[in-house]
Amino acid sequence: MTVDESLVDRMREYLNAGLAMDVEALDALYDPSFENIRVDEAGQVAVITKDQFMTHRRGLRDQGARVGESIDDVRFLATSVHGEQGTIIMHRVQQGIPVRYSFVWRRDGDRWATILREFSFDRDITPLIRIMQAAEAAAHAAVAAHAEAGAPTTSAG
Repeated sequence: MTVDESLVDRMREYLNAGLAMDVEALDALYDPSFENIRVDEAGQVAVITKDQFMTHRRGLRDQGARVGESIDDVRFLATSVHGEQGTIIMHRVQQGIPVRYSFVWRRDGDRWATILREFSFDRDITPLIRIMQAAEAAAHAAVAAHAEAGAPTTSAG
């Protein structure tokens, strides 16, 4: 199978931006409709929007945290171009555990412009689901407290 090297090059740009915690570059690389869809061996699914993903990345950057130390373990297994979209399958080992990814890119002219979707296949996403549930509960509690204080809500009705 032939691999689209231009897609591999864009993936390397993306991965290096992640290593550098360059949130401005990441924001430009993620399409406005970007979603990260994570699935684990038990069949659990978590969907993370661009806004959620970028909020998390900004928080990590602001804390001085890093995500990974290298991309040396990354292998690009296959690419597929279909119209104005391209898919790249990636494999890496994180904390001794193999993880597989599928990224869908949108092409703009002759350049791979933005990432539309990231599908991640993990061993267990239970901790991620708990974090997402806690964040959602906190957001609902903040809205309820705001409403109890008599402040006008911003929802259309």
